Amino acid sequence: MDKVKAARSLIQEALAQSRNPCFTCSFQAEDVVVLHLLLKEKPDIPVLFLDTGYHFPEVYAYRDELQKRLGFRLVNLTPALSREEQERLYGKLYETDPGRCCALRKVEPLFAALEAHDTWFTGLRREQSPTRRTLEPREEARLPSGHRLKKVNPLYDWTLKEVFAYLAVQDLPHLPLYDQGYLSIGCAPCTAKPLDPSDPRSGRWAGKGKLECGIHLHGKEG
Repeated sequence: MDKVKAARSLIQEALAQSRNPCFTCSFQAEDVVVLHLLLKEKPDIPVLFLDTGYHFPEVYAYRDELQKRLGFRLVNLTPALSREEQERLYGKLYETDPGRCCALRKVEPLFAALEAHDTWFTGLRREQSPTRRTLEPREEARLPSGHRLKKVNPLYDWTLKEVFAYLAVQDLPHLPLYDQGYLSIGCAPCTAKPLDPSDPRSGRWAGKGKLECGIHLHGKEG
């Protein structure tokens, strides 16, 4: 696959220019492809997982299964408040104010962790959402603190079909939730099967006007 070679070359070039890279991984299909490619080049790269406390049980089980199989360096990022503490203070924010819920449980923990890194690998793809159609293979992320880091999207032009083809060739399992019809998988309360089959993320935050949690907008919701 030419795209595999291109993704591998992009990863190699970025790693050669990086002192302290990391990879954010939600364990969706495209993330597992990037994870597999990265581990071939840098087996000790930190794999950052946003442990919001609201993930599907299948996600946690799959994460642990892959960690045992591939032996990567898993770093679980947790919010300042536990799920129970947040609900006691604010109620179910994912119902009343999903933007704030994402900020507390995803954006703040990730941006704090990214302060230590100069290169950030992701599994983002243009096909995933209207907000990602102009995605570039190399971008710059600027955090609220002013810290800048390179953002690398090796699969920016891949289709979901190509993602699953790679997993099949490499004999890598996929998250079982895909077999139930999910195409974009985040926290369980805010994830449904896509309302529009042509828009994988149309099942996320259904009816609440959200397309992104905020981590890929660098603090700007849209």
